[in-house]
Amino acid sequence: MDERTRLRLDVSYDGTDFSGWAAQPARRTVAGVLVETLDLVLGAGTATGLTVAGRTDAGVHATGQVCHLDLPTAVWREHEGRLLRRLARLLPGDVRIRAMTEVQTDFDARFSATYRRYEYRVTDAPWGAEPLRRRDTMAWPKPLELGALNAAAAGLVGEHDFAAYCRRKENATTLREVTRLDWRRDPDGILVATVQADAFCQAMVRSLVGAMLVAGDGRRPVEWPGSLLTRRERASEVTVAAAHGLTLVAVGYPDDPAEYARRADLTRRLRVPVVEG
Repeated sequence: MDERTRLRLDVSYDGTDFSGWAAQPARRTVAGVLVETLDLVLGAGTATGLTVAGRTDAGVHATGQVCHLDLPTAVWREHEGRLLRRLARLLPGDVRIRAMTEVQTDFDARFSATYRRYEYRVTDAPWGAEPLRRRDTMAWPKPLELGALNAAAAGLVGEHDFAAYCRRKENATTLREVTRLDWRRDPDGILVATVQADAFCQAMVRSLVGAMLVAGDGRRPVEWPGSLLTRRERASEVTVAAAHGLTLVAVGYPDDPAEYARRADLTRRLRVPVVEG
């Protein structure tokens, strides 16, 4: 069997015109476009095992997505000096591979990850989102109070069963550890939620944002989002915030590459990963 080299890819994309990350028949997806372009440059089936850190939903963006794939070592050595630029010429403008880095074979973009960090952008300006940011900023129809948003967020930090905020999947746990959840208001008036956890289940981030927003505009008490953590099934009262406000901004990995395999083994034992965002 030919020797193969594992590559880490750092990827950005505007999710507006994608049906999410995962390849789907007759739908335009990020993974589908990447594989199609790699096949065009290197030959069909040369790149194998494309694996992503977090399978974002339709309409969700990324500035810090990470994935890995394997290439025959001879092919990588032949193309490594120019592959990134060749791909850039052929990829559509709404997806970029920003870096391709050789990594050890036990690096796993999904299972070796220690955290995923998202940001959600909201404007409460009466005129809505600025035209140049309308694709990544959600307009909220009521004024939002930063203190209330952060008070609501505080009740959601920590390790909890987030069943109330997840679309449950068979054989998948909804136990997650949220290590950071806070809001800021930037100088331009945009409110930005930063959400970091070891992993997220499907629709969890946007559900958390949806619950906090109704506390931030005063329609629910700030304790309400945290009170839902006692539920063991999805809370129908929670509205999932629009996909276009959400961006995956970072994925973390152990500082010591020797820890990649141990982290991957631990993650596999803890949970069956599911769609994120």
